[in-house]
Formats: sequence, C-alpha cells, structure tokens
Amino acid sequence: MKTNKIALGLLFALASVSAQADIASAQKLAAKYEAIAKHISPAATGLSASDGKAFYNREITVKGKQIACASCHTANPADTGKHIVTGKPIRPLAPSANPNRFADIDKVEKQFTDHCNDVIGTDCTAQEKGNFITYLLSIK
Repeated sequence: MKTNKIALGLLFALASVSAQADIASAQKLAAKYEAIAKHISPAATGLSASDGKAFYNREITVKGKQIACASCHTANPADTGKHIVTGKPIRPLAPSANPNRFADIDKVEKQFTDHCNDVIGTDCTAQEKGNFITYLLSIK
C-alpha cells in the first residue's frame, strides 16, 4: 500500500514537471519570436498579451465567411474547441488547460504555418506569433 502511494506521488510529480517544462517551452518560443521581431524592427516594443488577444479574435473574410482563431478554438482558449468544417473537437490552446500544448515545438511551428496561411493567407509575423503565445500564457 505504501509503495502504491509513493509511486502515485512520483507520477504526479513527473506530470507536474512535464507541464512546467511545456510552459517553459512556450515561454522560450515566445522569447525567440520577440528576438526575431526586434531584429526585424529594432523599434519593436516587446510582446503584448492584449495584442495577442486582439489577433486571436480578429475576424478575417475567407471564402466569403468571417473567421477568427476563436471560430474553432472558442472565445476562451482554455475551453475545448470544435473545427468549423469537420466538427472534430480541438484540445484547448491555453497551456493552463492543456499543459501539453507546447510539448512539441516543431508541431507548434507547423501549426502556425498551416493556420496562418489558411486563415490570413500569409505567414504570421514573429511579433504576431510572440503576442499570440504571450496571450495564451496569460490565460489562467
């Protein structure tokens, strides 16, 4: 019985460390985008959660329909979303609700490329990506 409690405690500790590591990955990725943005534009003022929120909720007309990130991911990034075309559930974007969201940085980069091109028709800027991640990190 005592061995089970110890094993369970270790499992929870490892899960907590993993979640913290993925949030740290998100923070490092945001810092990377901030550095790129400042390199491109030395006048850049840093990352902004409020600008990230505005980007997340910004509606763009695609094929005659108004869509935004929130169209699939809901107004609250901590909630489970639903793809507007396929109806498939989408795990929360906010690391506070989905600690594994930033576990695979290559996947995050690919999702940015795919989603930015699909929704806004071009790559997102480093500033937009950094602001977006900063906004997601601000969701508690």
